[in-house]
Amino acid sequence: MSAVTFGSTELPAAQASALRRAVRLEWITLAFLACAITLVGLVLGNSQAMKAAWVEDLLSVLPPITFLVAVRLVSRPPTVDRPYGFHRSIGAAHLVSGAALLTMGCFLIIDSGRGLITAEHPAIGSVAIGGQLVWLGWFMIVAMVLTGVPPVLLGRAKMKLAETLHDKVLYADADMNKADWLTAVGSIVGVLGIGIGLWWTDSVAALFIATTIISDGFKNVRSAVRDLMDARPTTYDNAGPHPVLGGVVEHLRGLDWVRDAGVRARDEGHVFHVEAFVVPDPAAPPSVEVLDAARRQCVQLDWRLEDVVVIPVPELPSAVDTRAG
Repeated sequence: MSAVTFGSTELPAAQASALRRAVRLEWITLAFLACAITLVGLVLGNSQAMKAAWVEDLLSVLPPITFLVAVRLVSRPPTVDRPYGFHRSIGAAHLVSGAALLTMGCFLIIDSGRGLITAEHPAIGSVAIGGQLVWLGWFMIVAMVLTGVPPVLLGRAKMKLAETLHDKVLYADADMNKADWLTAVGSIVGVLGIGIGLWWTDSVAALFIATTIISDGFKNVRSAVRDLMDARPTTYDNAGPHPVLGGVVEHLRGLDWVRDAGVRARDEGHVFHVEAFVVPDPAAPPSVEVLDAARRQCVQLDWRLEDVVVIPVPELPSAVDTRAG
């Protein structure tokens, strides 16, 4: 009989390839953000909307950085002090990036709201180019167009990889990237509003951008805290309970020595830790070998199920999930 192991850091070929592509995309994202932050910072002016967009670009570096750090940590094998391995660094990274977004979004709401309440009239000047005065607002608009399109393309590419990897940090980053065009449009509206004398559109646009940041932060914090508190695992996009758990229940109930089965699981990051409870048939009590065989069969159902234990009990605990599927 082969040795019993838990907390494996080996990914299947498809997931390992997806992880390598995700790492490359995150490095590309960081390089793009460095350029975007510099470009927007150069044309920032007095616009509240441009300031909010610039701050959002600054915050956008957090998910890629936390993802890259977490990826390095999850490759470490389990130890006596860390018996479940380091998979939960994904959840910790998710919480850090979400909390930063939520905090800065609240600050921008206060800052932009203050400008609206005090009726601050931001001014956008002009610059002489080739003997001609050019309104700086045009440079702001060009900067937002240039920095608004690439994140959408990056977000679409990351979204597919997030599903393959069951990576909620990557999903959150992709979701933010896909919505960046809203920030760009909001900033352009704010700048054009200043240009035609509607000073309040700038603050309103900044409030809109701040609201999107808060929304992203709240969703990420809620999801990260939920997983860190051992709630029932969900799909990568939190659309509903993960179906792989129902597959474990269905498989165990199909064994000839099992009368009933239920699972208790936690999301460790990329993988799940699953405690499968089985009520054996009294006429055919399972041996250690039979229980270990059942465990190995569950592990083979899905790559996320590498950390599974099968526990025989006289009756199922009240809090276990008994839904098959």
